[in-house]
Amino acid sequence: MNRPAPPVLVVGGGPVGLTVANLLAAYGVQVVLVERNPATSDEAKAISLDDESLRTLHTAGLADAVLDIVVPGTGTRYYDRKGRPLFHARGPQPYRLGHPFKNQFAQPELERVLLDALKSRPEADVRFSTELVDVHNDPSGSRVLVGLRRTGEESSAPEAEEFSWVLGCDGGRSTLRELLGIGMTGERHDQVWLVADTTGDHHDERYGMHHGTPGRPTVIVPGRGGRCRYEFLLHPGEGTKGEADFETIRRLVAPYREITEDQVERSTNYTFNAVVADRWRDGRCLLLGDAAHMMPPFAGQGLNSGVRDAANVAWKICEVWHGRADQRLLDTYEQERAPHARAVVTYSQRLGDVVMTTDRRRALVRDIAVRSLLRTPPGRRYLTGMRFRPPARHDRGLVSGTHPLTGGILPQPRVLVPPSLKPRMLDDVLGRGFALLAVDVPGAAWQRFDGPDWRDLAWPLRRIDVFLGDRLPIAHPGRYAIADADGRLEEALATARNRFVLVKPDRYVAAVMKPDDIAAVSSMLRSVLT
Repeated sequence: MNRPAPPVLVVGGGPVGLTVANLLAAYGVQVVLVERNPATSDEAKAISLDDESLRTLHTAGLADAVLDIVVPGTGTRYYDRKGRPLFHARGPQPYRLGHPFKNQFAQPELERVLLDALKSRPEADVRFSTELVDVHNDPSGSRVLVGLRRTGEESSAPEAEEFSWVLGCDGGRSTLRELLGIGMTGERHDQVWLVADTTGDHHDERYGMHHGTPGRPTVIVPGRGGRCRYEFLLHPGEGTKGEADFETIRRLVAPYREITEDQVERSTNYTFNAVVADRWRDGRCLLLGDAAHMMPPFAGQGLNSGVRDAANVAWKICEVWHGRADQRLLDTYEQERAPHARAVVTYSQRLGDVVMTTDRRRALVRDIAVRSLLRTPPGRRYLTGMRFRPPARHDRGLVSGTHPLTGGILPQPRVLVPPSLKPRMLDDVLGRGFALLAVDVPGAAWQRFDGPDWRDLAWPLRRIDVFLGDRLPIAHPGRYAIADADGRLEEALATARNRFVLVKPDRYVAAVMKPDDIAAVSSMLRSVLT
């Protein structure tokens, strides 16, 4: 009998590490998570989860638990140099991916929810106060040799263990990245910002507020139960990186509220970087989240980019770990994720330069330009729909063809599923593996997927007939069927009518196929999956 694959090691117990560990366990992969600290973090860090991140957590069975601790938000409102509202960025379409577009939360609460879920999974082994001290890819290419040690026991020899893969989710000062000798390229900023998470606050807005006042750029993000985050750009001499001073907090918060010291849950002074790791994979070791990329906070995409990494990596590790794919599949991780991560790093920098500028002339030009754009329907859609944000696409990797849907994330409308016809979220029908959608395709066309090119692929493939328009879905043996519940399904797939759409487990579209394209897509899949 074949020896079972060793477990996967996740280094780092922050939100990205906990997310990828939960995903792996949900996929039936044995996983060990180590964290050098004795417990989850209580620091003022990430505060915004977008709709794509919630969709990923739904895949892991965690969306309901996470929704209990977030504010289902309505985006971000931007204010001009004099404190007047400029525009409200709500995103391209409400619930386009099945969840609220932007959601405020407290990171310590999110980590507790993710950790509780992980501890309940029999596939997971969670070890706090444990640090990575050594790592080597085995020459055979089939495993990783790792040295682990209890935190604070530097005099003791590390305990040697072997793992099938090692995922570095250990933050900007990643030990795994340093042990592998991987550098980071980009810019380091010396601006100091004060961030304070407060209680007893009167703000009840369901959106973040970016105040572009040159004299004091400020961010305010209300939370649940009277919580509110304040962030202020500090002037020279007002503070250095590290612990925040309460008197400074009180003075800066004074225009918005009175505050006492016990109403400051957590606070710090921080600087930020805009850097990307020079490579994301070394043998069977991969970098995720801040270990792979760090960005300014103004776009709220730091954690969300890490969750995208987790969604991309987890299903690929699953396929390789279960023996259904070659490890070459993991080469597509950096190909698919790095271009978007770099684009978001650049976008976050530019957004900060414009929205949070301290230059009064630049702020004036910004305000005039924005108000001019808002006078035209295209300009208004561009700003309020946040079309200035880089779209997440896979232009390389596991993709084939040039159809507009290819490489992008599949929207998630509600669909009707027989026999009950009760509206359900699309992902509940897609399942956790690959899905092949036949969009208004005659049933006989499925025979093209019964040949050896597709039959020999070992990975699970869910076949789904898609009925557009106001029609009932008719299920056939061996296939699911879905119909449009409210017009959103047709809106999402109208351009794919009479075609097959291959959807990857992370919900990105691998290919949109006419009959003549099927052989080429099969060849692409076989090159990495067998």
